[in-house]
Amino acid sequence: MSKQQSGFTLIELVVVIVILGLLAATALPRFVNITGDARLASVNGVAGGLRSAAALAKAQYLVTGSSSATSITVEGQTVNVLDTATFPNFGGRPDGTTSGMRRMLPDPSSFTMTPAGPGTQTGTITYTANGGQAGCNVQYTPNAVGDPVTVNATTGNC
Repeated sequence: MSKQQSGFTLIELVVVIVILGLLAATALPRFVNITGDARLASVNGVAGGLRSAAALAKAQYLVTGSSSATSITVEGQTVNVLDTATFPNFGGRPDGTTSGMRRMLPDPSSFTMTPAGPGTQTGTITYTANGGQAGCNVQYTPNAVGDPVTVNATTGNC
């Protein structure tokens, strides 16, 4: 009586390994750029946060009822805003200084914030993604035309 063995031959195992290698080689490029995609998503998230922060500040400004107010109080912090008397159509938007938008949206994780500078209410505040190049940032300009606010997300080098 002869014994019959069962199992895979060496050639069958090698063929399966080669097929798995080919599948991995074709699927790998799809997952290589995950870091860039994540950075792009975070830039878009910060842009949304800036729009929301500006809308909340504008709402708080309107609730105070004073068109000459240059600051509002949000969660116990004083936030500098543009006043309607000096900046028609832009009243209530947080300014571009560290006492303005930075208090509404503190530095998000993995971003570096560059304010417009002291005394520059209408200057642009920039949030740059860490690890991103020059073209991977979000800019907020308080007196830019747009409603509720214009936020420019640059994602070309993310």
